[in-house]
Amino acid sequence: MTKPTEPAKAPRRGLLAAGLAGAVAAVAALYVIVGPNGNIADAQSCSAALASAKAAKPFAKGEVAAFLPASQPLDLQNLTFLGDDGNPRTMADFRDKTVLLNLWATWCAPCRKEMPALDDLQADMGGEDFEVVAVSLDRGGPDKPKAFLEEIGVGNLSFYQDSTNKLLQDLRKVARATGLPTTILIGPEGCEIGTMYGPAEWASGEAKALIESSMRPSGT
Repeated sequence: MTKPTEPAKAPRRGLLAAGLAGAVAAVAALYVIVGPNGNIADAQSCSAALASAKAAKPFAKGEVAAFLPASQPLDLQNLTFLGDDGNPRTMADFRDKTVLLNLWATWCAPCRKEMPALDDLQADMGGEDFEVVAVSLDRGGPDKPKAFLEEIGVGNLSFYQDSTNKLLQDLRKVARATGLPTTILIGPEGCEIGTMYGPAEWASGEAKALIESSMRPSGT
């Protein structure tokens, strides 16, 4: 009997390659931030954030037209930075609250310009269900950013910082935070609803409508 020729194996290799490509695509769709214990959260836990992103999409216009609703929300619960007391905080500490996470620094002119609007947004909407979390990435400690905030009269925002810039590095690993300012709207379960690169007038009616729409994705 004649042995099968070598080309007959090609379809099998093709199926193997297709299966591998599918597996890679599946993994790519499950971006999360890895926690300090090495565990990776289940990306399926972000289904609520996906619904919020869809609800917010029609409101990405005007002052927040550059807001990008997440199509594959990141689980951001393990993002870490420091509180005003110098103790570590994670996004998991804000669970059950919608958060507008803003990365800024005093050397970033657009960041400085939008800070009063973020302070006004916190004054208008801050409470049990929502908080603006503005994290300073200034190196050298908290003195310089605190002095700047005091100088411009910011009094509603709590102070957060990360002088190591690890927060920025962790977000860059998952294709976020390409520069400053970067602002991420995060749902109560700790997952990304959408991301804004560059400054925005966060105290505007359009920004508030976008945030409010994400907090009631069912239309209630």
